[in-house]
Amino acid sequence: MNSPLHLPDAHPPVATPKVGVLLVNLGTPDGTDYWSMRRYLSEFLSDTRVIETSKWIWQPILQGIILTLRPSKSGEAYKSIWIEETDESPLRKFTRDQSAALAERIGSDHLVVDWAMRYGNPSIASKLDGLREQGCQRILVMALYPQYSATTMASVYDKTFLALKHLRWQPAVRTLPAFHDHPTYIDKLATSIEKGVAAADFDPEVVLLSYHGIPKKYFDKGDPYHCHCHKTTRLVRERLGWSEEKLQMSFQSRFGPAEWLQPYTDKTLERLAEEGIKRVMVAAPAFISDCVETLEEIALEGRDTFLEAGGEHFDTIPCLNASEECIDVLETLAKNELLGWHNLD
Repeated sequence: MNSPLHLPDAHPPVATPKVGVLLVNLGTPDGTDYWSMRRYLSEFLSDTRVIETSKWIWQPILQGIILTLRPSKSGEAYKSIWIEETDESPLRKFTRDQSAALAERIGSDHLVVDWAMRYGNPSIASKLDGLREQGCQRILVMALYPQYSATTMASVYDKTFLALKHLRWQPAVRTLPAFHDHPTYIDKLATSIEKGVAAADFDPEVVLLSYHGIPKKYFDKGDPYHCHCHKTTRLVRERLGWSEEKLQMSFQSRFGPAEWLQPYTDKTLERLAEEGIKRVMVAAPAFISDCVETLEEIALEGRDTFLEAGGEHFDTIPCLNASEECIDVLETLAKNELLGWHNLD
């Protein structure tokens, strides 16, 4: 008589297939202390999408003088905006709130919405694991950068696929493209600017759109970010019906001695004041959520720069954050990208 066929031990049952949506923003330190800041900055500034210099040249500089001095300075900037009640950065709070609000709009037993950070916690890898454990065999990863840059959007997707590289059973993955000219984004961004201006206690002569900068050599190599920023500005200007003098643009947050995209925001604020412009408001369309670059660099440092140069009234317009306008944008984008995967009607 033949021996009975030996079957392997049964595997745990596979969960009912679901679809996941993962919102990903830039990142945040876990705290404002030196070591939290150092860990965060080391991860951020070690990204070869951000710093393209050879690691053999860059890492000794980074791990030496930069990460000796910069964590304390950056920690002070974060302390000025830190949310003490929940012990977190505004970017973490807003991204979590966006995820929760989007889940309220489109989430179901078969569609899971979550969030992650490119640098810091929660990591992309941990959240991909979490979605897979919940049965998500298809995942839409939405990098929350309206304008494409290799330093931002490509870096998120690099990290996503690096995490998938080690999996035996990979989920199917889609990635959100840039949405700098998407009609819903343009309309909701313009609406947020109108609301911000209406809420101010003065009538601005100039509204400045300040975008995060990148080194000019990245643009020269083919990064489309500069073009995307200009297109966003043009479309918002047309939607608002404003002149080029009323709605201007600039680039902030330059780092190091190399030339970055111009005009620079700090120099533009100085120029406007010197030209006799007394009332200015600033919005930051490269950021979907307020963060240290908007709440500290623009709202505090930018204010000082403008007033010291002779300006009289300065204010900022909040990013979309977790407003209805923001969730309208995220819902529209998610539904577009989920076509054929999940019926959201």
